[in-house]
Amino acid sequence: MAETLLEVDALSCGYGEAVVLSDISFGLEQGRSLALLGRNGTGKTTLIDTLVGVTRRHAGRILLAGREIQSLPAYERASAGIGWVPQERNIFKSLTVLENLTAVARPGPWTPARVFELFPRLAERRRNLGAQLSGGEQQMLAFGRALALNPRLLLLDEPLEGLAPIIVQELLAAIRRVAREEGLASIVVEQHPQMVLSVTDDALVLDRGRIVLRARSADLLQDTTPLHAWLGVGAH
Repeated sequence: MAETLLEVDALSCGYGEAVVLSDISFGLEQGRSLALLGRNGTGKTTLIDTLVGVTRRHAGRILLAGREIQSLPAYERASAGIGWVPQERNIFKSLTVLENLTAVARPGPWTPARVFELFPRLAERRRNLGAQLSGGEQQMLAFGRALALNPRLLLLDEPLEGLAPIIVQELLAAIRRVAREEGLASIVVEQHPQMVLSVTDDALVLDRGRIVLRARSADLLQDTTPLHAWLGVGAH
């Protein structure tokens, strides 16, 4: 059995006094990847934001490699090994692609050179400013920057949203490689279940702030009945 890397225990959280998620409990083993699914407004981003440390926790615990991190500020969680690719990307637009990577790089297997090998488009634009990149290239840079931190856990919040199909395929290939081949524990939030289920090991479905389904990704790809029930998607 692989070691549990992330353990979320009876977590309730939200923004201010508003509780968005209630009594959330799940674990993620070292080297496993998890698709986080649900309709709009069910709390997917809130869960990611709570793991990162930018929401209000009302109850429960978050353990990373056995260490309680729920009371740590966001920067200490990053130091503990959480890499985050937010929807807003948050790249440094006034720095070059290479500077974006070296500014945050920590020792480990993911060097800027390896990021460029993963995303050849970024290698071609290494001297371009962040502001000069297309949306898809900015998403690749946000992904690469999280990898350059050499995290233990990678959180990707809707990384494919609004991107051209060719860019989506490149990002899916990168997620598959990082999560499946490199064994970096990952949680991926996505609106299109079929795409993300093809590159993850397991899936959680949220509805009305609670976990309503946990299953293997491959099983949900084979039988989409549960997805149809909870997400209203068919077998397309």
